[in-house]
Amino acid sequence: MNKTELKEKAQSLPLCPGVYLMQDKSNEVIYVGKAKKLRNRVSQYFLESSTHTPKTKLMVSKVDHFDVIIAASEFEALVLECSLIKRYMPKYNILLKDDKGYPYLRLDPEKPYPEITMVKGVREDGAKYFGPYGGRYLTQKVIDTLRLTFKLPDCPRQFPRDVGRDRPCLNFQMGNCDGWCRGTPGQAEFQARMRQVERLLGGNYKGVADELRQQMLQASDALEFERAAQLRDRMNAIEALGQKQLVTAGRMADTDAVGYYETEAKGCFAVLHYIDGNLMEKDYEIVPITGNHAEAVSSLVKQYYLARNAAPKRILLPMEIEDAELFSQLLLRDLGKHVSIRVPQRGDGLRMSSLAMQNARQEAERVTSREEKLRGTVELLRQMLGMERQPRRMESYDISNIAGTDIVASMVTFVDGKPLKSAYKHFKLEGLDDQDDYASMRQVLRRRFTHYLAGDKGFETAPDLLLIDGGVTHAEAVREELEPMGIHIPIYGMVKDDRHRTRAMVTPDGREIGISGQQSVFALIGSIQEETHRFAITYHRKLRSRRVQGSSLDKIPGIGEKRRADLLKRFKTVSAVGQATLPELQQVLPRDAAMAVYQHFHSKEEETP
Repeated sequence: MNKTELKEKAQSLPLCPGVYLMQDKSNEVIYVGKAKKLRNRVSQYFLESSTHTPKTKLMVSKVDHFDVIIAASEFEALVLECSLIKRYMPKYNILLKDDKGYPYLRLDPEKPYPEITMVKGVREDGAKYFGPYGGRYLTQKVIDTLRLTFKLPDCPRQFPRDVGRDRPCLNFQMGNCDGWCRGTPGQAEFQARMRQVERLLGGNYKGVADELRQQMLQASDALEFERAAQLRDRMNAIEALGQKQLVTAGRMADTDAVGYYETEAKGCFAVLHYIDGNLMEKDYEIVPITGNHAEAVSSLVKQYYLARNAAPKRILLPMEIEDAELFSQLLLRDLGKHVSIRVPQRGDGLRMSSLAMQNARQEAERVTSREEKLRGTVELLRQMLGMERQPRRMESYDISNIAGTDIVASMVTFVDGKPLKSAYKHFKLEGLDDQDDYASMRQVLRRRFTHYLAGDKGFETAPDLLLIDGGVTHAEAVREELEPMGIHIPIYGMVKDDRHRTRAMVTPDGREIGISGQQSVFALIGSIQEETHRFAITYHRKLRSRRVQGSSLDKIPGIGEKRRADLLKRFKTVSAVGQATLPELQQVLPRDAAMAVYQHFHSKEEETP
């Protein structure tokens, strides 16, 4: 379908909830979304006036056709959206990594001597699974801690087959294992401890600690002080274990704070887990940038908690998402748990949320190199300007003069977002007596591309983008100069705000692209403009100082830099100033200053007899 056909199909959709599937020419599903009103939502993608993020614009450019599935309610649409995203893993949906890559803990309570093992995924085999955990290292650390806490075996022996076959190993001698291979403690005690492990992994570490506390008191009452001490140590270890280790899975936290941040090249989704107001663990994942933070948070939060099949009592978000209430209903349906999802405005909640944002920013910036930031910024600029290819080589031009004297221009070159100073050029404008920025800009661009067409050294490489200091009239003047030469390169004027900062880019046709909302692009264009201006001013000052250096005008009282420039603009040379009459000088300077100049050059003549 062409864009008109897509627009017509979208406008024929019903005003009801549903899910839409964008597909490319090869019938691959490239994006899945849900809508409260299908017609309104899908039509927005194909309207000329829509203000999409660069990523959305790119996705829309790839759409060949789309399908929709009508849902009975917005809640049903949300459930269907989550299912279809997991099924198709669309290219333009922001996705977490496949959860099969995260390890789980497996425990089979039906075995005589149950064992805790690390596995990649969950299977329907009757065993109990816990997780997923953040990585193999953390998962193994949990297993090791559980074994030490409950004095479980960490050897290749199999029980009950190997009970009594050999003497206990070094772990028993070191107090790390209760020596189950001896036959005492027996199978019943082993299973009792594994039930405690199971409850602990399920999040009930307080219940296990209370049970051990009761057993400790009973042992103490029975004067079994050694056993009471062992139970006390285990109880203390379990309390520490529950708070510091098992929260890794995010299953035991009562509050999660979500953070999200994007650099020019990478995004980070971070979740901080809190228990009783204390920060216990952080999960994070690096994701592609989207340009739409609310959409990214909405998508990632749903994937994160649905994949883990667990959620805390409260989820603190950094911004509002449109389907927070629906997602809360989905968690209640799937987990049987009421989850409060909100954006905190004050107090501890705001503190937790702010810290999550700081963590997301730190991780995103840590994994983004300076080169990636620059490449990401140039790519974002390309998308904002609607260019087919990246403007790897950009040339920027500025004019510098004071009252029309020593008119010069600068050409500054940036490649991949970095200045290429070896390609900088200066131009001394010719045949222009008055300050005319448009004529000056025409001349310098004509000269630059005349050299290019001739293949002259230093000019043989054409830029991908021309940046002109000034507005639409400046850009239009350059286009009118270059088109007859057969030069067709994107031209943009750099429009400044009242604080002399570049606020927008403008085409020769007057179309403005605001850049102040994209900090990285705003900073890049601003630095290019400042560098171009600096290079022009430096050359202008050099020429001016060279011309007036040692000038006799400097010795005249009341003649400063501005009046000297005015004199030279009018009379061209110092010699011509000296030959001027008093009335002629008074046309340029005030009476007293003109008299001082006249007397400076004519005093010796008057003294001659």
